[in-house]
Amino acid sequence: MSVDSVFVHKMWNDHELSKMVDGGVPFPMLSDGGGKIGTMYGIYDGAGGVNTRGRFLIDPDGIIQGFEVLSPPVGRNVSESLRQIQAFQLVREKQGTEATPSGWKPGKKTLKPSPDLVGNVWKEWNTKMAFDD
Repeated sequence: MSVDSVFVHKMWNDHELSKMVDGGVPFPMLSDGGGKIGTMYGIYDGAGGVNTRGRFLIDPDGIIQGFEVLSPPVGRNVSESLRQIQAFQLVREKQGTEATPSGWKPGKKTLKPSPDLVGNVWKEWNTKMAFDD
């Protein structure tokens, strides 16, 4: 969502994002003309008339599960956003019986939260496993 129109979003997706993510972004991009939503989330810059670059991952129950706010000169990583969405979806599907550590990708090993895991993640999680394709 940004203060840009849905037409600007379509052009951005068709001419930029689709070159970075196969098929473009697989979810709708919304327009926040006037910054009403951005104001609610504390990211609207009224003087500049823009929303600061923020990403909010909101679950089907309307609860923010993750967010990131970046200053304009720092780019976002669309692939990382999609990876996190997949991780949140898996955790939700498994009802918290599995956790997806840093760098987790679909199909890779997850962790099983338990009191025995506390202080022992290093025994269970090998970062090489997360990043190998």
